[in-house]
Amino acid sequence: MAVGKITFTKTEREKLAEVLWLLNWISVVTGAILFGLGLFLKIEIQKWQEVMSEQGILYVPHMLITTGLAACGINYVGSKICLDCADTNKFLRWKLVMMPYIVCTFFFTACVLAGALMCYSIRSQLEEALYLGLRNTMRFYKDTDTPGRCYLKKTLDLLQIQFQCCGNTDYRDWFQIQWISSRYLDMTNSAVVDRVRSNVEGKYLMDSVPFSCCSTLSSRPCIQHNLSNPGAHAHYDEQSQQLNLWRRGCQQALLDHYTGTMQSIGLTVLLIWLFELLVLTGVRYLQTAMENVIRLGDPDSESEGWILENSLAETACYNFSIIKTLGKCYQVDDDPNINVPTAAADQEAPSAQVQVNVTS
Repeated sequence: MAVGKITFTKTEREKLAEVLWLLNWISVVTGAILFGLGLFLKIEIQKWQEVMSEQGILYVPHMLITTGLAACGINYVGSKICLDCADTNKFLRWKLVMMPYIVCTFFFTACVLAGALMCYSIRSQLEEALYLGLRNTMRFYKDTDTPGRCYLKKTLDLLQIQFQCCGNTDYRDWFQIQWISSRYLDMTNSAVVDRVRSNVEGKYLMDSVPFSCCSTLSSRPCIQHNLSNPGAHAHYDEQSQQLNLWRRGCQQALLDHYTGTMQSIGLTVLLIWLFELLVLTGVRYLQTAMENVIRLGDPDSESEGWILENSLAETACYNFSIIKTLGKCYQVDDDPNINVPTAAADQEAPSAQVQVNVTS
């Protein structure tokens, strides 16, 4: 039994073809939107590429860009096909192309859905990439004279100022690393020397943060040194909200930023997928209705269209049997050299014939 069977008159088939022509052109626009969303997401990720540990998350914008370009091409061809399918004679030119076109459109629609799901499933991977990337960037913050790392200080300062964040998870992360270059340390000062020697790794650690951690919303001058010593500052309470540093870590700030962006893009891509699914369904109805008109031989008669000619179970079994048959076609049961005569066999055949004649 056919799935989704609908009967179409000649007028309804023509109207369906015209509507699908218009929808395919709209789909070309949605393909351009997909391409633009992918390009925008790629640019957003590359803005803070230096603070990420891996570039594997770029597969999401690349997927959207590729799918968007494919959408423009496939739906442009589809608009031409649907316009010609309003006429039975013109449909004959596209009859053999229709099924491959529908299969390609089906896989393309599946890719759009995959792109939408990727936007929602990348959060955990993005979270880990940001944590490791920020940790390494903070470690190299002091290397302003090292080629390949000299720009990291500026990048991290801009990040903390723009996103109003400090450290990886919070401002205390700066206490665990030496973020001041050794060339700016006064090694003639005994306090500095004692601090360096007190660390097993020989690092100059202190309870202070870079200037970019200072909150612009605080009414008092920024306190960025001796943060663990309340007695070093007047009217200072480390645990209260008077601490004039950004409270949020940069990992969470960037994660919230990218998550919000990807969720918005994912919702848009999901709506585009539903629209493409509608177009695909309409094209399938048009194809089956026009093929049935050709079988009937009367262009003005009514014809039936469907999504699947048989039930889902029957269609699956039929396709499985086709795949199984194709697999058997490539199996070689016999040795190709079995029927090929050899030189030894040619020599034995006459001698055997002579022996038979002698005994007889």
